[in-house]
Amino acid sequence: MSYGEITYEAADGIATITLNRPARLNAFTLEMAHELIAAFGEADADDSVRVVVVTGAGRGFCAGADLERGAGTFDKDEVGEVRGFGEIDGVPRDAGGAVALRIAACKKVVIGAFNGPAVGVGVTMTLPMDIRIASESAKFGFVFARRGILPEAASTWFLPRIVGISQAMEWVATGRVFDAAEARAGGLVSRVVPPDELLPAARAIAREIADNTSAVSVAVSRQLLWGMLGSATPWDAHRADSRALLQLGAGKDAREGVLAFLEKRPAQFPGRAGSDYPEGVPPFPGEP
Repeated sequence: MSYGEITYEAADGIATITLNRPARLNAFTLEMAHELIAAFGEADADDSVRVVVVTGAGRGFCAGADLERGAGTFDKDEVGEVRGFGEIDGVPRDAGGAVALRIAACKKVVIGAFNGPAVGVGVTMTLPMDIRIASESAKFGFVFARRGILPEAASTWFLPRIVGISQAMEWVATGRVFDAAEARAGGLVSRVVPPDELLPAARAIAREIADNTSAVSVAVSRQLLWGMLGSATPWDAHRADSRALLQLGAGKDAREGVLAFLEKRPAQFPGRAGSDYPEGVPPFPGEP
């Protein structure tokens, strides 16, 4: 596909999506939202892609919603905005939520590499990413209360599950911007690295996944780990695990994994997430 506000590159099992409005610190627009949804669809459809890395062009990751339309930016009636993301319960879906839930549904591991400021939707849409790492120059802010709105992109579900309710409420209620060290201490990111080491670190994680693991195993594990966050009982996980293990255990990847171990060689997994995904795995996030 051709993209205007992001770039998409795929090579050697890794797709890289770059938010690409550097003159506006990659501020989020409806066009960017549509392109991100399309890009994740492209990555999911390509069985050669094992991991998706998301970063920003220039000195920012994403400065949040583009506010150039002024005071009525968030007033759909005033700006005459047609979102194009469908409705839920008769209400137009918010664009950040449409992006976040598409990322959540991805069957590939998603790594967020924060090269600079990520505020507002620039951080909430990344919460469904599996691994988040930050440059020392990155800053974060759940600034919604300072703009008279609320955290969107389904972040009221994701954020407390990632960082805990107390930390989530502190960041959301104050709306303040904080640095990468605080993000690491609060559990928002898993590591902080010097700016020139950010993409190499992200790609090293991606490389380890792509080179050493079964695409089907990782896809199923991702769906179940996220999906079971909302389960009331471990029996739901036990039920889903048992069903999936029955199928994967009889599959070609399990055979290759065991033989590779016994023969003391790297595994060459033949399975593909698109064609060999087992039946009956509870979809995440699923349809309302």
